[in-house]
Amino acid sequence: MKYVMRLERARNSDVLVLGSGIAGVSAAMNAAKAGCSVTLACAGNLFSGSSFYPGTWGLGLIGPADDADCAELAATIQSVGRGMTDLAVVDAFVKGIRPAIEQVRSLGVKLRRANNSAQKEFIPCFDHKHRDWNGIEFSSAKAIFSERLKTLGVNVISRCETLELVQRDGRVCGAVVAQAGGLAYIGCRALVLATGGYGGIFKYHLCTEDVSGLGQTLALNAGCELVNMEFMQMMPGYISPAYQTVFNEKTFRFTEMTCPDGTPLLREEQKKLLVQRSTYGPFTSRLASREIDYAIFNVFQKDERGVVVRYKDDMKRDPPEFVQTYFNWLRSARGVTMDDTIHIGIFAHAANGGVRIAPDASTGVPGLFAAGEVTGGMHGADRIGGLSTANGLVFGGIAGRSAALYCEETPEPPQTVEFAAIAAPGCQEALSELRTVMSREGMVVRSEQGLKNALDTVYELRERLEEHPSENGAEIARTRRMYGQLCTAECVVQAALLRKESRGSHCRSDYPEENVELVKQIVIRKTENGLNAQFDRRQEECRSQKKN
Repeated sequence: MKYVMRLERARNSDVLVLGSGIAGVSAAMNAAKAGCSVTLACAGNLFSGSSFYPGTWGLGLIGPADDADCAELAATIQSVGRGMTDLAVVDAFVKGIRPAIEQVRSLGVKLRRANNSAQKEFIPCFDHKHRDWNGIEFSSAKAIFSERLKTLGVNVISRCETLELVQRDGRVCGAVVAQAGGLAYIGCRALVLATGGYGGIFKYHLCTEDVSGLGQTLALNAGCELVNMEFMQMMPGYISPAYQTVFNEKTFRFTEMTCPDGTPLLREEQKKLLVQRSTYGPFTSRLASREIDYAIFNVFQKDERGVVVRYKDDMKRDPPEFVQTYFNWLRSARGVTMDDTIHIGIFAHAANGGVRIAPDASTGVPGLFAAGEVTGGMHGADRIGGLSTANGLVFGGIAGRSAALYCEETPEPPQTVEFAAIAAPGCQEALSELRTVMSREGMVVRSEQGLKNALDTVYELRERLEEHPSENGAEIARTRRMYGQLCTAECVVQAALLRKESRGSHCRSDYPEENVELVKQIVIRKTENGLNAQFDRRQEECRSQKKN
């Protein structure tokens, strides 16, 4: 028998934003600017999550070079995404990039520009040309955004983890959260979900611990659809020194890589692929240089010390500008130099899938909007570098403004809600097992049997959790998070099983080629019988109509 706790409304705002990355902050600022009272709640500290993960000096973002470039950029996003993007969402995104960048610039945030002799080196990952490249410096953004939130009267609540979205009469009207003082119910007229991706379901990831993957499950439980969950970007990162630092892919061509026992990692013919591999960061199955990622991943699976990387002497004597810039930051921020021996492995980086949204950031569930890495459809099987930041800025702003408009005709949230307060021991052990199996079977190379093993583990772990009533907020939060991570992992695995091909970041050893018949998204819904994953017939019909 589940223990039902009645919670009184502790706080009320017009708009409640969950998540404090670039999308959440943008949503909060835009909703407040529209005249709404806004609460911004985040599981970690303000400016946590993937957006502000300290893997480099700042946030790179790109946009169209000019008005004429908008159509080409949209087409390139679709091409790089291998047909897995939502065309209307991409169109809204491209049109919104330049205004969003100008908004950031007008606030006084320091932006780096690629106006130097080496600007060809700033061609984004998987793109073919230099576009309007900007870099948001962390220190500047944090200081100015923080002051702006204060000026607009946004109430910021840190270390506040969302456990459940509250619904009444079919619309979202608040959230149950866990804080240091226990559980609380925050009411709202509209809610923006900006909780980030699902790197936290993998053992090795390049994100903070609050990027758990719980947000996707919260959305599913509220009635949302998830798309593209099989497309998770994986990329090299540091094992040592400076654990979890992003490896600079542009330096691949200057490396000598060995296994931990000193034997060469690559054959002579594979070394020729290092130049190609230096042009992009995340793994992709569609380029020949995938062999380098296979080699790193295979070694890393056998020996967690990872692949040994040393830089060639001629590069150290006269490093290119982009290498020098990176190592200047690395030395000052992490104490690592070009002379250090580096160990790297493959890490989960950024999710390309998530909550399905419309161009106005609505989710199909009244009162619920979403933005940033928690969403899917903007990105596809692969994504251009710099689009993640731009996506957060653009759709964070759209979500904030859309939520503000929704508030105008929406009644007050209920005064009280009921919440099933249960906890289960062993969540930490279960999380460790989940991360291990997802890193082994769900990363660079996947297979039918491996994915089925992962699915069996998810089911077993879920059955193993023995619930009991609890009033301990920390225990309840741990349990809800664990159930959410298991559900999100199941979504990833179910989608990966269904996609019997290799497409971009999704690679199947048993289906190594891209299948032209599978140019359609996989949609996941929650039903009475559990999760349902299937190819999207609406998308298929839409593309068929366009051809005719």
